[in-house]
Amino acid sequence: MEEQKENRVRGAHHEAPAPAPAPAPAPPSQLAAPAPGSTHRGQHHCRLDGQDNNEKISTCHSNDFSDPIYKEIAITNGCINRMSRDELRAKLAEFKLETRGVKDVLKKRLKNYYKKQKLMQKEPVDGESYYDYICVVDFEATCEEGNPPEFIHEIIEFPIVLVNTHTLEIEDTFQQYVKPEINPQLSDFCINLTGITQDLVDEADAFPQVLQNAVEWMRQKELGTKYSYSILTDGSWDMSKFLNIQCRISHIKYPSFAKKWINIRKSYGNFYKVPRNQTKLTIMLEKLGMNYDGRPHSGLDDSKNIARIAIRMLQDGCELRANERMHGGQLMTVSSSAPVEGAPAPQMPHLRN
Repeated sequence: MEEQKENRVRGAHHEAPAPAPAPAPAPPSQLAAPAPGSTHRGQHHCRLDGQDNNEKISTCHSNDFSDPIYKEIAITNGCINRMSRDELRAKLAEFKLETRGVKDVLKKRLKNYYKKQKLMQKEPVDGESYYDYICVVDFEATCEEGNPPEFIHEIIEFPIVLVNTHTLEIEDTFQQYVKPEINPQLSDFCINLTGITQDLVDEADAFPQVLQNAVEWMRQKELGTKYSYSILTDGSWDMSKFLNIQCRISHIKYPSFAKKWINIRKSYGNFYKVPRNQTKLTIMLEKLGMNYDGRPHSGLDDSKNIARIAIRMLQDGCELRANERMHGGQLMTVSSSAPVEGAPAPQMPHLRN
């Protein structure tokens, strides 16, 4: 988990298998059906079609949203806000959408479904403008209990979980352990936390070879050539700290394909409107109605669970975009208005001078 990684650097991330992709959306005409029990607590009748005879039509503050369709969306959002959790689940079930999650998640899911349907009527979505794949990466690194300030963290597990954004399924995985150089003997704390034994790292390749193997695996998937893709992590630390430090230890330049990534914590917080302390892996899973599947602090299991969160967010209508990058060795934010650009084809970085 990110909080564990923060503790390591300052002184490991994390349902049933990924849900099947949502069925084809219900015809837009179905959106005009009255919400089940929509006369909430004796209040006026509310329809999910933007037509509410008992409510004043809200006006948009931006000229960009002056189209009447946005007024319909705004009115519908008001109706959804007044629905109970049972009403929300019933309407989601009617549209064959996921019904698990806390009330705020259910509201966001229904709002985004309706908004997408209305906007598709206005202008079909360009399916070519988004990533074909997302590569979820969650490194595990050497650590000690109460890490001393001078302790240097080395990557000891390199996992990648490949998410197909069209099928919304985990398509494949890559995982290799890494032999540390500076601290080749794992601490008992690290072994107990990650489940990675001394034998596993003793028999593993050094980081440059493992990185080369990961690059070859990504090339076989035709990422960055035939298919567009982005890296996704649970927080900033995997790329800005662990990979950055490891490349310096291994005397190789930082790989160009990992210079931009999706920090799912930021994406989750912005999309579901929750504070940073509610974006820890286990909490995100819980709020989405899911349980952690596997062994906590296993890099591969953490990556799979992060992938499940990403899939659920995509199902809920979130467009996961690269929101962080490395520039000049420093962590920086990518503007939300920046165009969606896939990462370059993976290549093994050159040696440092």
